[in-house]
Amino acid sequence: MRTRHFVAGLAVLALAVGCAPAQSGPAAAGGDEKTGTVRVWLFDEANRAPKEAVVKTAITEFKAAHAGVEVDVQWIPVEGRADKFSGAFNDPSNAPDVAEFGNTDVASYAATKALADLTGDLSAWKEGTDIIPSVLDTAKADGKTYGLPWYTGIRALYYRTDIFTELGLKPPATLAELIDSARKIRAAKPDLYGISVGGKYTYAMLPFLWASGGELAKSDGAKWTSTVDSDQAKAGVTAYANLLKDDICPPASCANLTGTQSVQAFSGGKAGMTIGGDFNHKAIEQGTVKGKYAVVPIPGTTAGSIAPAFAGGNLLGVFNATKHRGLGTEFIELLGGAKYQDKMYTAMGNLPTLGSVQQKLAASDPFLKPFVDTLKAGTKFVPATPAWSKIDSQNVLPTAVQQIATGGKDANAALADAVAAMNKAFGG
Repeated sequence: MRTRHFVAGLAVLALAVGCAPAQSGPAAAGGDEKTGTVRVWLFDEANRAPKEAVVKTAITEFKAAHAGVEVDVQWIPVEGRADKFSGAFNDPSNAPDVAEFGNTDVASYAATKALADLTGDLSAWKEGTDIIPSVLDTAKADGKTYGLPWYTGIRALYYRTDIFTELGLKPPATLAELIDSARKIRAAKPDLYGISVGGKYTYAMLPFLWASGGELAKSDGAKWTSTVDSDQAKAGVTAYANLLKDDICPPASCANLTGTQSVQAFSGGKAGMTIGGDFNHKAIEQGTVKGKYAVVPIPGTTAGSIAPAFAGGNLLGVFNATKHRGLGTEFIELLGGAKYQDKMYTAMGNLPTLGSVQQKLAASDPFLKPFVDTLKAGTKFVPATPAWSKIDSQNVLPTAVQQIATGGKDANAALADAVAAMNKAFGG
């Protein structure tokens, strides 16, 4: 998932983030009343006003088209969402009709049977065919679609144009060049991190793993098995962990950095590069590096290639217990449609999930190009299983990265431990 208070941070997310597995509760049968109050849960934001303004406009439009209908929005803190959703799963009478949730939570939430299957609804929706397929895949569990992708979060490489010019560097075309540039920046300017990344920044590490040909896990259809100890995955994780060294980003300072903290170091002028999301743009613009940075896709292992990025993002879903099944679905299709995705980008910088809206915005806003190019090149996602929330909350991968970076364990031992922990969560 990606959230701005990763955000998420998101993702999220944030910029992206997992949560404790939801408790499985009873799924209640709902109804399809055409009047009454539609209860909506949306994630709160550090700066909620622009988001709230867009939502209020959508509510006004929705109410004008539906006589006798009210829409009540409750703003949910991302950090407390696990308990909030668990309560709704276990007590359908307290569940909303509609809710926003992160795509990394889909599998665990779907397992409760509390969310409505929207596969047929989105297939029939006139804008449904415009949803980018790889983004729609993040809304699925066991072949069913449980949410309308509201926005997606993609990460790319932010770099200091002034420093690159001063040192005669070019935007890196490969991961090897990225590492070399980071080392050169640190050597020339020891008061800066060559690149600010962190041991707790899983979604910055994953492009290194995937670009090297590794995968997090494999599935035989019934069971997931971790593959982070494969030679390819090991090479990618090690390459990322080696960024957390004294000659790039010292482990004493960087081993515990999260994604948010990594981006904050860059925006505060303390790093030559960082890995950040489209959703970090406004925060960086408010930092000391405004006017002195640019963005390119995270490069792959060969020149001209783009490393696969994690496709974070948030969805809009409908609860099975709702007494307003039709109204709830119509509301998310309005809020998640082209008109309001455009408005949400203007308000919050959220990258749309509809291809036509992305293309329109990218044509008018050059900043979006590296993120759209990354999305077009192909993104990847975490294993679509409820176990991922447990793996994420236990910091399995960050622990391995930190051990390798600090020398606590070599890559073989650290990733062997990670495999054991992941397989235990998978039920192995």
